[in-house]
Amino acid sequence: MPRRTASIRVAATVAFALAAMFAHAQADDSSKSILKGAAVEYLFPEQVTVTAGKASDVTLHFRVASGFHINSHTPREEFLIPTTFSIPDGTGVRLDKAIYPAGTDFTLPLDPSDKLSVYNNEFTIQARIVAEAGNHLVEGKLRFQACDKSACLPPRTIPVAFNVVGK
Repeated sequence: MPRRTASIRVAATVAFALAAMFAHAQADDSSKSILKGAAVEYLFPEQVTVTAGKASDVTLHFRVASGFHINSHTPREEFLIPTTFSIPDGTGVRLDKAIYPAGTDFTLPLDPSDKLSVYNNEFTIQARIVAEAGNHLVEGKLRFQACDKSACLPPRTIPVAFNVVGK
């Protein structure tokens, strides 16, 4: 009888290990697609025309993947990574100011008393830019950290490319 009990334990342990490996593989596949940038997608605009040398507003549209949220630009905790938009120097376009939307409250299931300030679904950033005369391909960057209800992915930066015609 003890030998049969040991065999059942070994079989149960192997079955549990195989189930855990299968679940881990499925989680890896979904997180790989999210890690490729799918957690947040830049939607538009593709091209804008502005008056050269004058500050102009450009509305940038983004979408957060279903089941995920990202911290707002002003997270409530200092250790949380804020969402930020930037334009590198030397592009012929300068970011004068970025106006971020207010975050929405999000409560984690483990601690209902703790509210996070997040973006989910679609959101916009109002970028005030100043462009030199001519055509400029702007390769801005959106930095964020995507999370679901139970875990956060590593911080990511995605390209925010659009063409600016300064007239």
